[in-house]
Amino acid sequence: MTDYFRPIPCETGRWQLAGGWLRFSRFELLRRGQAPRVVDSAPDAVLAALTGPRAPLLGLSQDRPRIMGIVNATPDSFSDGGAYDGAAQARRLAGQGAEILDIGGESTRPGAQEVPAAEEIARVTPAIAAGRALAAVSIDTRKAEVARAAIAAGAGLVNDVSGFDFDPAMAATVATAGVPVCLMHAQGIPQTMQDNPTYGDVLLDVYDALAERIARAEAAGIRRDRIVIDPGIGFGKTQAHNLAILRRISVYHGLGCAVLLGVSRKRFIGSIGGADEPAERMAGTLAVTLAGVAQGIQIHRVHDVAETRQGLALWRAVTTETS
Repeated sequence: MTDYFRPIPCETGRWQLAGGWLRFSRFELLRRGQAPRVVDSAPDAVLAALTGPRAPLLGLSQDRPRIMGIVNATPDSFSDGGAYDGAAQARRLAGQGAEILDIGGESTRPGAQEVPAAEEIARVTPAIAAGRALAAVSIDTRKAEVARAAIAAGAGLVNDVSGFDFDPAMAATVATAGVPVCLMHAQGIPQTMQDNPTYGDVLLDVYDALAERIARAEAAGIRRDRIVIDPGIGFGKTQAHNLAILRRISVYHGLGCAVLLGVSRKRFIGSIGGADEPAERMAGTLAVTLAGVAQGIQIHRVHDVAETRQGLALWRAVTTETS
């Protein structure tokens, strides 16, 4: 039976969590089919993965939460498709304090259709050109051809929501370019992923799937210190699945990579918070973001950069002792 150890974060403790802002002394021992159990020790290899400092990403240290601003250069994204010019939005979010601009030219909302690579490239390159001198740039794509064009245009990170499942050439493309990659978990493809998502234990099933994606990336020549993982909230997951992951998201630190959380304006926030329109879900997004920060999550992908930056500033002020 496989054991999974979730660090229970606290402000003081025996060990520093992932070289970041939290510490821990105890663990939840998680096993399939059994209730979680609090324990005081874990194997040395697990402890090493949980405590090892994460490598800087795009020049940004991972010892504090980082803000990734969403730039949808698409007409059909669920929240803001067609609402702005991508280049202008890149400049706007950089001005609001986005440390990374995640620029995408293909919607991955439930039911979205695939976009031809040439069209996707034409959508994202003006935004990359506008943002690359203002912040680090990530290309949100599943396609190796788009990734190559975006890297040539100035993107420094590939954010693949398929976790290398969509395009067989993507892993080699990333390895050859020598750029970091974010590997997300999704069950299915956007057209069908919300039809009937099913798991045995969603928290641990996603853990195992991410471990397999990391192994595949390493086999392709991508170092683990260049890999970010994303559990894929809302991608082939029900509201109950999303909440199960969020309640114990610190377990994914055991994979030894920085963790990205993308919950911004998603449907479950509106369902729980009573906000029908995506643009009305900023407060709920911030609440979930800060819950992620309280479990050591390093990178937060959001639409509302200024509000998130303000929330993080207040979080730091009330949780940090200064002399």
